[in-house]
Amino acid sequence: QVELVESGGGLVQPGGSLRLSCVASGTFLHIVAMGWYRQAPGKERELVATVTAGHNVNYADSVKSRFTISRDNAKNTVYLQMNSLKAADTAVYYCNVRGYSGSYYQWEDYWGQGTQVTVSS
Repeated sequence: QVELVESGGGLVQPGGSLRLSCVASGTFLHIVAMGWYRQAPGKERELVATVTAGHNVNYADSVKSRFTISRDNAKNTVYLQMNSLKAADTAVYYCNVRGYSGSYYQWEDYWGQGTQVTVSS
């Protein structure tokens, strides 16, 4: 069974930095992409950043100048380096993996449990 384990969330002051990690365990035939999404209280989940196996990256406009996503394909691990954090970045951050697990019939999206990021003074 696929499981995504996230770490690195916590409380940080405005302007500070935080680094999130996500390790995807289980059997994968192929992981197409890994990424991060977030959901603030009372708001819908939104894309933060994604990275493909070929290291192509995509960022939300609100974070692209401040956040950096990276991936270790051999370890099935994705990271999110967050700099210059703002109060608006406060949210639950979810790790996402899109890949083939049991077969190549169809890819599936897998999600972590979420890790809380709070930016406050």
